[in-house]
Amino acid sequence: MNGAQVREAESRWAVPAAVAAFLAIVLMLLPGFVSAVSGTGDAEVLRSIDENSGSVTLSSLLQAGAFLFLVVPLAYLFRAARARSERVLSPMIVLVVAAPLLIAVGTFLYGQARQEAADSFVAGEAKPTISVQEVKEECEDEKPLAACEKEKREDDAASNALGDASLTAPAGVLTLVGGLLFAISLFYTCLWAMRTGLLTRFWGSLGMALGIAVLIGFVILAVVWFLYLGLLYLGFVPGGTPPAWEEGEAVPWPTPGEKAAAELQPSEEGKSE
Repeated sequence: MNGAQVREAESRWAVPAAVAAFLAIVLMLLPGFVSAVSGTGDAEVLRSIDENSGSVTLSSLLQAGAFLFLVVPLAYLFRAARARSERVLSPMIVLVVAAPLLIAVGTFLYGQARQEAADSFVAGEAKPTISVQEVKEECEDEKPLAACEKEKREDDAASNALGDASLTAPAGVLTLVGGLLFAISLFYTCLWAMRTGLLTRFWGSLGMALGIAVLIGFVILAVVWFLYLGLLYLGFVPGGTPPAWEEGEAVPWPTPGEKAAAELQPSEEGKSE
């Protein structure tokens, strides 16, 4: 496709992609307000989950929904980069789409695993495996001693309940695989978006680091980046939209050397005159 055709095709999806990015942001933030789960130890947390099972389900659904919505803006950015460079590998779109889907499913299953563990623990089915000697060593400097020992045994039983829950293993595998694929696909997409001029070096580099940041729970960085991405698709970013979007073709950013040469050229022409 030529530049005009690329711009026309992208214009039809710009608003839906931006809306999806904004919805993902909202769903990322909502669990912090919806979840009523609290507690300092595993036992307290599972009791709280048992008492607030509805909020746990809702929270996991919101988190899963956030990743589902991320598919749209990320696929839009990938396709925009692919339209501007044949060097962008088309099969990578599979990772761009599959990674958030895997994380979404894994996130929901982990919420269900926590509820399963809470039911088992509260029903008294989970048993501690920590030894008497280990309990005494961990509570050696704690007062009162009996309360500490009871807490350690309960926390160990709660931990065992979570580990034994039937959905814990598949949730962990899906989340881990999805997270790794998410980091790879986001790095690749942002790299080529930056090379083709769709993203500035700052926002491209930030996006390349975003996959790892999300894996370690640094959600605020994802909120900022996807907010920028949504505004970019709508053409409301400070400094204006990068020229590559308007041209419908790659407009690579000048290198530092090219910038320096461009800045020196007028002064050299002035000297020659």
